[in-house]
Amino acid sequence: MLIDIGANLTHDSFDHDREAVLQRARDAGVARMIVTGASREHSPLALALARQHPGVLFATAGVHPHHASDYSAECDAEMRALHRHAEVVAVGETGLDYFRDFSPRPAQRRAFEMQLQIGADTGKPLFLHQRDAHADFMAMMRDFEGRLGPAVVHCFTGTREELFDYLDRDWYIGITGWLCDERRGRHLREIVRHIPANRLMIETDAPYLLPRTLKPMPRDRRNEPAFLPHIAEELARDRGEDVATTIANATTTTTAFFRLPPADAAAAQLVDQLS
Repeated sequence: MLIDIGANLTHDSFDHDREAVLQRARDAGVARMIVTGASREHSPLALALARQHPGVLFATAGVHPHHASDYSAECDAEMRALHRHAEVVAVGETGLDYFRDFSPRPAQRRAFEMQLQIGADTGKPLFLHQRDAHADFMAMMRDFEGRLGPAVVHCFTGTREELFDYLDRDWYIGITGWLCDERRGRHLREIVRHIPANRLMIETDAPYLLPRTLKPMPRDRRNEPAFLPHIAEELARDRGEDVATTIANATTTTTAFFRLPPADAAAAQLVDQLS
């Protein structure tokens, strides 16, 4: 009963075979997926997709820092309307990205602050992004200290120091196939063993971050949720534990974090959909 906490299933690369992608995920043991809403355009699509697959797909709603320039008062109202739906289980993807600066940094901080306020108002978990912006990210989160629900730093690629800053605040960590990148992810292999089992979740970030250790590689080089077990296997090896243990702990943690229905209810819905 693996759960992919971050899959960009509204991406146009899935438009021609989305149902087949979902079936391959089920066949691989990925029973549930959180569809990432990361823009004004795609957050409503994530909700629509979750409503088409009740109990199997869930959604987040937010605006990624790359799109922060789009975050107006009208956009804020649209996000708040999305969060009135039960299928939307987290606020985000939101945060700061100073690596690419696709939106000006003041616009990123404003959009992040407004979405943190949604989190404070709704009590929903936060689905967070941070890259090369650790100091500002931590400062803004401190401004909301005591007012937010649980938070996961998704697609964690940071340093040991950043990891412990997050764990010291009881935040959760999402690990992707970045772990499998011998060029950029080697340091992750050394520090993932320090993440407590009740703070660790697994994700693909599909269609991005195809694990470089995957064999055979798909011809289109597109990542998808069916590859989540491969990431789990690599993660378990680096943590020095049995993969079944890693999967069981991550599933329990994810279910509690996103307040998902119990696994037996999800399994029953999956059987209904496949019958």
